[in-house]
Formats: sequence, C-alpha cells, structure tokens
Amino acid sequence: MKELFLKSWERLLNNNFIKDFSKTIYKMEIVDLKPRQGKIEIVAEVTEKGDVREFNKFGKTGRVCNAKIKDSSGEITLTLWNDDIDNVNVGDKIRIENGYVSEWQGELQLTTGKFGKLEILEKGEEPKKKEEGKEEKESDETEESEEPEEDIDTEEEEIQ
Repeated sequence: MKELFLKSWERLLNNNFIKDFSKTIYKMEIVDLKPRQGKIEIVAEVTEKGDVREFNKFGKTGRVCNAKIKDSSGEITLTLWNDDIDNVNVGDKIRIENGYVSEWQGELQLTTGKFGKLEILEKGEEPKKKEEGKEEKESDETEESEEPEEDIDTEEEEIQ
C-alpha cells in the first residue's frame, strides 16, 4: 500500500507538480485549459490589452476589458474587470488564482470571476498611449511656434 502511494505521489510530482506547497500545488499551462474549467492557477505575461467597455447590471455600472496573456505553451483571452483594468498593463507578469475558463464564439476566455484573484508578480512597461499623447502635444506646440515666425519674416520682406 505504501509503495502504491509513493508511486502515485511520484507520478504527480513528475506531471507538472511543483514542491512549493505554500502557494500553489501545481503549475497549469494555457494549452491544458478547457471550457467550463474552474480552480485555474496560472502564471502568464500580458501581451495585449483591448478597449474598456462599460456596462450596467442590476443597476450597477461596471467596466470590462479583454486582454491577451501567454505562457510558454500558448495564448488565451483574459477578461479584466473594474480595478484590474487600471492595474494591469502590457508586459506585466501576472498570477491568476481560482480562475474560470469559459468559451465565447469558439474562443476560450479566462476570468477571475467573483471568487478568483489576479496578482501582478512583475510590472512590465508603462502604457504607451499616455506617452505618445504627450509627444504629440509637444510637437504640435513646436510646429505652431515655428509657423508664425515664418509668416512674420515673409511680411517684413513684402513691406520692404
């Protein structure tokens, strides 16, 4: 009996199980996820982040956003809700605990739902939209300040 138990335990350890029992007993990969699967524990990197949409449900307003995450085995859509939208950026390494996989139009989607948790393990790059907006404003101001100077020079030449 003891030998059977040890063999079973050894098989579990060799099948993507890890020895850090304090946080997670096993390591899941995206390729292994199935529709209607719960209790998902996964670590992945955010590769894309879509537009934020607002919704009303039971008289309450909320926000939702789809993102793409990947690990060494594949990629999946991650649904971000409310505060997680502002906290998660492209390039972040995240851990999903107690996640749930659903399927919409034939595509698997992972979410934390009501009972899951999203944790940012490592921050990636800052959002580019804000930086690009600043650069555009600065370049517009530079162009505007250069144009009137040229007009002034032209007017002076015409007068003389």
